Amino acid sequence: MTEHPDNDEQVSAQGRATKGWAEEAPTALLVLADGTVIEGRGAGAVGHAVGEVCFNTAMTGYQEILTDPSYAGQIITFTFPHIGNVGANNEDIETTNLAASSGVRGCVLRTEITQPSNYRASQGFDDWLKARGIIALTGVDTRALTGLIREKGMLNAVIAHAPDGRFDLDALKREAAACPAMLGLDLAKDVTCGQSYDWDETEWQWGDGYGRGGAARFHVVAIDYGLKRNILRELATAGCRLTIVPATATAEEILERKPDGVFLSNGPGDPAATGVYAVPEIKKLVESGLPLFGICLGHQMLGLALGGTTRKMHQGHHGANHPVKDFTTAKVEITSMNHGFAVDRDSLPETVEETHVSLFDGSNAGLKVKGKPVFSVQYHPEASPGPQDSHYLFGRFVDCMEQAKERSED
Repeated sequence: MTEHPDNDEQVSAQGRATKGWAEEAPTALLVLADGTVIEGRGAGAVGHAVGEVCFNTAMTGYQEILTDPSYAGQIITFTFPHIGNVGANNEDIETTNLAASSGVRGCVLRTEITQPSNYRASQGFDDWLKARGIIALTGVDTRALTGLIREKGMLNAVIAHAPDGRFDLDALKREAAACPAMLGLDLAKDVTCGQSYDWDETEWQWGDGYGRGGAARFHVVAIDYGLKRNILRELATAGCRLTIVPATATAEEILERKPDGVFLSNGPGDPAATGVYAVPEIKKLVESGLPLFGICLGHQMLGLALGGTTRKMHQGHHGANHPVKDFTTAKVEITSMNHGFAVDRDSLPETVEETHVSLFDGSNAGLKVKGKPVFSVQYHPEASPGPQDSHYLFGRFVDCMEQAKERSED
């Protein structure tokens, strides 16, 4: 990491030589809002983009991570050093809205990208980044950057890639400083679907790929605040017929479809900002008595709808190794997480019970409404990427719908 003088207008090979920097010109920079400049080699798309810098500790699944809509507006620092070595393919994309891409602004890597070495690879990672318009910075001490994030929190930054190594550093610093904070941003509208559609694809099986659901006993309406494909696959595998609706869908529009249950999806941004239009509709859905299941942003907005509050986290939770305790079973599961906001448990009313807790920092990781088939978790039970300890939650949702159907048929 290098602190450059504020009056530097450009970084060039000659400028570095006179300042005693490395002889080889950096072709990419990460310029943090506090003035810190991190140099490296560029990969992927050329240009510059602004976003909030976070770190992800997962050792696998970088393609799924980079296409997760929950990362909209962020620059991901991968703590695992070998990113890109298995290439990319068309199956491991998580965003359901291909027109909106995923919204991720860039990524920071320890080592340079190598040629792929995996039988499923159909494209090199560098070419895949270029095709998706994602800027990458390689050759960075990601341990030091992760330490900085842990100390200062998730800072805004500009990631820039210029093959000729010439940058207007003052302009990049101004752009980083002017980047809007994640607090108060509604990003769900940028990644949600434009219109409703149906889904029946089931989970991936070795040798067979993805399957198709058959006759389904339950109809679930999923509200897309930034849906991941594997969530839909897990629901379809559990026996659900799925209708996906945009984030702005009203409760009346959803109930007209006569679902057996409603799913509140993950997504990016500040839950309070998206909640301006989403929370009133979630309240109506809770009052309807239908089974309701939410994750991530959906969990946070359910917490708001039930009378709680949310808060911005210092460094967030991003990784596939987060231990969570389920109070309903007294078991500990290893989970996949990706969030920068959390529900404040102390703000929840007595009608709401905390069901899960993070064993990393004690933050809330799940809740349910007493006496109603309404529950949610902060983490990602679909685990793409990540462990499969939490798949039982989709079965728990199906059980709620089964019980509700049995009551209605009596």
